[in-house]
Amino acid sequence: MSFRRTLFWIHLVAGLISGLAIAIMCFTGTMLAFEKDFIAWAERDARQIATPPAGATRLPLAELQARLRAAQPEARPNSLVVQNDPLAAVAFTIGRTGGFYLNPYTGDVRQPRSTGMVTFMRVMTEWHRYLGLQGAESRPVGKLINGICNLAFCALAITGLYLWMPRRWSWRALRPVVWFRQNESARARDFNWHNAIGFWTAPVLIVLTLTAVPISFRWGGNLINTLTGTAVPVQGAGGRGGPPGQEPAAAVPAPAAGAAPLSLDALLAGVQRTVPDWKTITVRLANTEPNANAGARSANGEGRRDAGAPVRTAAAATFTVRESTSWPRTATSTLTVDPFSGAVLRRTGYPEMNAAQQVRSWTRFLHTGEALGWGGQFIAGLACLGGLFLVYTGFALSWRRFFGRKPVAPDAAARVRPDADPAVACTPR
Repeated sequence: MSFRRTLFWIHLVAGLISGLAIAIMCFTGTMLAFEKDFIAWAERDARQIATPPAGATRLPLAELQARLRAAQPEARPNSLVVQNDPLAAVAFTIGRTGGFYLNPYTGDVRQPRSTGMVTFMRVMTEWHRYLGLQGAESRPVGKLINGICNLAFCALAITGLYLWMPRRWSWRALRPVVWFRQNESARARDFNWHNAIGFWTAPVLIVLTLTAVPISFRWGGNLINTLTGTAVPVQGAGGRGGPPGQEPAAAVPAPAAGAAPLSLDALLAGVQRTVPDWKTITVRLANTEPNANAGARSANGEGRRDAGAPVRTAAAATFTVRESTSWPRTATSTLTVDPFSGAVLRRTGYPEMNAAQQVRSWTRFLHTGEALGWGGQFIAGLACLGGLFLVYTGFALSWRRFFGRKPVAPDAAARVRPDADPAVACTPR
């Protein structure tokens, strides 16, 4: 059996075995490529505010926190997000998807009228990552199956490009592979769609599947460290090639006697001056509420400090900034700020990452296209949609190969592309 014929059968069998999981990943991937955009659109009633009256001033962030506590006593936001948009509400986030939006001029507490889009995207994520499986025992199984099928999808894209490569390079031989045409039968249509869609989407699908490997498998992340010559981080030490953020806390210089921490608004204004091209600033609330008692409490619980007890200072404030000119588009900078002086104690971002972290920051968001902005998301989503058609046409061609009626017309061979190998004429993706 020739190499081309052997590769074809590997391509066919791999496509049949992994096709259903690939179709699920393609459909959910098409939706998730625009996840943040869809959610922002669905929640625009809470995220956007009306134009304030002339001369209106923004309320202090501490006042907004107090308004939220009064309206939602059980709420425990872990961060707040300020956008460089006068008509954007201040977001107080709780976990990954929950939270409240406050009008920065009136303090009104708002929540989206509909949470359907958030719920839908959560379901899409569950299927995309875990095949919809739930529970601590089932989720790893779903993740493993999807990871293996993702590798099979990558192999299908690579072998498909080779199998569709014409034997003789000419426009007549290349045109049926790269473009759509009118067909007289469903079989010819599926074959043409499979070739044309595969030709245009395969390069993008190869990138999408390869960038998913570090997400699906730990060895994928370790491989990045090996290829970049970076030491593999110790598990649980805040490594795994992710962005910095698990580093030791920055030491706050001892303040002058009687010095009081600056307000959150003053610290935020300093960060805005430091990063003038800021787009969004996220404040970690757990680190921005300093202890009002500078001295350590005595054993009897009173507020005075025992002789010789160490002086406690407020924790440094942490701000995560996304700039409008950042590259890659998803890159952020984390600024650690002295709560007494407003001075930046430490700044970490993409330039400060090691080589493995920089590669992983690209692979994580190239997988969704976000690293290249809206255009990248559109290309990623379109390629995923094309993957759905590849699964359908691949199954259809395979069904006709094994169960369809054989052509009986004497000129049937004439309808096959002259340069095509009959063994691969019905190659599934």
